[in-house]
Amino acid sequence: MDVWSAKFGGGKGKGRNIFWLLWYDSNLRLRIFFPEKMARNKEALILLIDVGPSMHSVLPEIQKVCSLLIQKKLVFNKYDEVGVVVFGTKDTDNDLMKEVGGYEHVTVLQPIKVVDGDLVDVTQQLPQGTHPGDFMDAIVVGMDMLIKKYQDTIKGKKRICLITNAMYPIKDPYEGTKEDQVYTIAEQMAAHGMKIDCIIYRGDQNPVPHNTTIEENDMLLSIFSKKTKAKAVHVESSTSLLGALRTRNLAPVTTFRGDLELSPTCKIKVWVYKKTSEEKFPTLKKYSDKAPSTDKFATHEIKLDYEYKSVQDPSKVVPPEQRIKGYRYGPQVIPISSAEFEAAKFKPEKGVKLLGFTSASNIMRHYYMKDVNIIIADPGNKKAILAVSALARAMKEMDKVGILRCVWRQGQANVVIGVLTPNVSDKDNIADSFYFNVLPFAEDVREFEFPSFSNLPKSLQPNKEQQEAADKLVMMMDLAPAGKEEALRPEFTPNPVLERFYHHLELKSKNPDAAVPPLDSTLKRITEPDHEVVSQKKLVIDEFCRNFELKENPKLKKSVRRLLRDQKSGSFEGQVGKIENKSMDIVGSTSAVKVGTIGELTAVQDFEAMISRRDSPEWVSKAIFGMKNKVLDLVENSYEGDNYPKALECLVALRKGCVIEQEPKQFNNFLQHLYRFCEEKDLKSFCEFLASKDVTFITKTEAEDSDIADKDARSLFVKAET
Repeated sequence: MDVWSAKFGGGKGKGRNIFWLLWYDSNLRLRIFFPEKMARNKEALILLIDVGPSMHSVLPEIQKVCSLLIQKKLVFNKYDEVGVVVFGTKDTDNDLMKEVGGYEHVTVLQPIKVVDGDLVDVTQQLPQGTHPGDFMDAIVVGMDMLIKKYQDTIKGKKRICLITNAMYPIKDPYEGTKEDQVYTIAEQMAAHGMKIDCIIYRGDQNPVPHNTTIEENDMLLSIFSKKTKAKAVHVESSTSLLGALRTRNLAPVTTFRGDLELSPTCKIKVWVYKKTSEEKFPTLKKYSDKAPSTDKFATHEIKLDYEYKSVQDPSKVVPPEQRIKGYRYGPQVIPISSAEFEAAKFKPEKGVKLLGFTSASNIMRHYYMKDVNIIIADPGNKKAILAVSALARAMKEMDKVGILRCVWRQGQANVVIGVLTPNVSDKDNIADSFYFNVLPFAEDVREFEFPSFSNLPKSLQPNKEQQEAADKLVMMMDLAPAGKEEALRPEFTPNPVLERFYHHLELKSKNPDAAVPPLDSTLKRITEPDHEVVSQKKLVIDEFCRNFELKENPKLKKSVRRLLRDQKSGSFEGQVGKIENKSMDIVGSTSAVKVGTIGELTAVQDFEAMISRRDSPEWVSKAIFGMKNKVLDLVENSYEGDNYPKALECLVALRKGCVIEQEPKQFNNFLQHLYRFCEEKDLKSFCEFLASKDVTFITKTEAEDSDIADKDARSLFVKAET
């Protein structure tokens, strides 16, 4: 028999108590149980789903999103409790109908219970109703379930999620108007710490002719968002429906609580939260099956212990107090103790300071880095709320933004500079606030210069018809056309990779050998082009294809063939031709090992590997720049011409690469620079060596962008030869 011992104790912090249980099991092992700690962040959720006749076409999508919600809770919030209520059914099954009557066609499909695999099956097998649903009756039934189950506990963690099209009228109340009834229900929700999310799906269904009914229902549902912590969302597609239901309950955590220092004498108490953050894959931990099946409290976790052993005596374990960190400095390892490391750390003081204001037009959208934060006034501090509101509205009126210096935590290693943007609220129950985005330092900015299309030869520039066809194609891809809902709205578009992962995880929980399922049809609308849009705009696509016919580039093919076969241009003869035959074909080969620099022994091979890389556009310019430096080094460090053959080989490879990549000016300018360099350094013998090997400029015949005519190919060495 187990021996139980109950203990009560006070935890740290104002108004917080901890309750725990201690007992010895039959094997005299001490057990401890913290029910408050485990259930502290749990959420109680009621799903209210309209299954009436007008919702039959969208029920498969509702089943997907509801089952996905349960699957995510099983991963992230396994102590959450969920109940499922459907309305619009033929039968009636709820406690209120049995106690007071009414509330017809509302069925409690699943009473409130801790999430498990059975709940997934319930949400995947929703019944098809036969009567128009009354969403107000369903809301009252859901409230009744939460009140009976939790009374006044877990305040603020009780949520109702309503999914309906709200196209049919609700019943008139016994007393007062429908609007009075909604206000009464909203007040009861606020008193019991409940929230409600209303997802109104209209989709492509033909609307019921009673437009006044739809407008009235929308007005009634909007009252909840005004009087309680709620939101009402209208969606028109199954994709938006998949992203409209909040599947994860993330508790907001403050990044900073303190003063927003406008000046040494003017400070505002603020809180800083993360407004957005990247959703990542859940942490996949290792699992051990060595624990006995009879042990209900086994965690099945695997703990890793590391041992550090001496190099001189591998059998000797070095204890932590005898270890010290080492950092490489060239070939040596420099030991630095933790005390020295801490002493050298930059430790700025915690605080948020205003550096100044600037015009909003000076801060470009692409300057923003990392996630966006939201800065609000200290809740309950009326003076702070008024100060934040006054500052935000003044900045909005003058079109200004602030520049802040932020240190979120004491001892933080880095200082953040960012832009403060006013966020003026249009709702009475939501205070004004600020958005904060991190700005880059000068070292973080990368300037990429791209050549203008106007620099291309006239033959390569688009004509009027091509420009118009391209403009029409771009306009066709508008995700927010006039008169329609924006497609793939960011706040309602789920990550298809994560959604597929959770679906596969649920399948593997039932069958460990389950294969990866095919991509869902709803998710395909995110990852693939919209077939409806493509079919509607087929004329635009066909016109673009007619104006931009794809064909081989004969010019590039011709110049490469000339290089490889030594045709009539006469640019490569004798030894140059032999060198080329030894080098690799740049176009036809790619390096298995990704080379990033020009080496000493394999300069030509490294150059060819770099110039053939296509994982970044900057490799071509890096390869050309590196080969130029290599040629100059070989020529300058040559003793009685011993490096001239190697320099010639590199120069020939550079010329060939510039022809293939259509960069003739790079080579021609470098050849002129090399000639002047040799004259200044008294290395005219190398110029004579090049003239004898017949290395010439890249002509216009070989590359369209070249400014050198065929007759001037050898103009650089005419003086030297005479």
